[in-house]
Amino acid sequence: MKFVYWGIGLLLGIAALFGVLQYVASERVEVVELHTIDAEGAEVTTRLWIVDDEGFQYLRVGSTGSGWYTRIQENGEFELTRNGERNRYRAEVNMAKSDRINELMQEKYTWGDTLIGVLVGSREASQPIELHRL
Repeated sequence: MKFVYWGIGLLLGIAALFGVLQYVASERVEVVELHTIDAEGAEVTTRLWIVDDEGFQYLRVGSTGSGWYTRIQENGEFELTRNGERNRYRAEVNMAKSDRINELMQEKYTWGDTLIGVLVGSREASQPIELHRL
């Protein structure tokens, strides 16, 4: 029975270490807050990575989508807080920038981008979301 407890403890320890590593990878470089509205009318805040290119800000969503991106599509507009400033935007997918945005995300977020990419799958089919300030 002692070995069972050791095994469970080891698995829980690995899971906790993995969770901490994922958190550190996600939060150690710039993170913005995306404010969307859900179906009940409540605000949902999501922390995301962001990069800049040629005068636009870009988020990135995986090929399978996400809740925050679904809410953007449903509502058309959203707010984003960056450097303490909250502004209203609309989003436009710009697949022509996919490789460029993936490169910029890798440069900015380094090993964190690599780690999260391994966890969620390839970045190849991700969609760059170009932000247009209203």
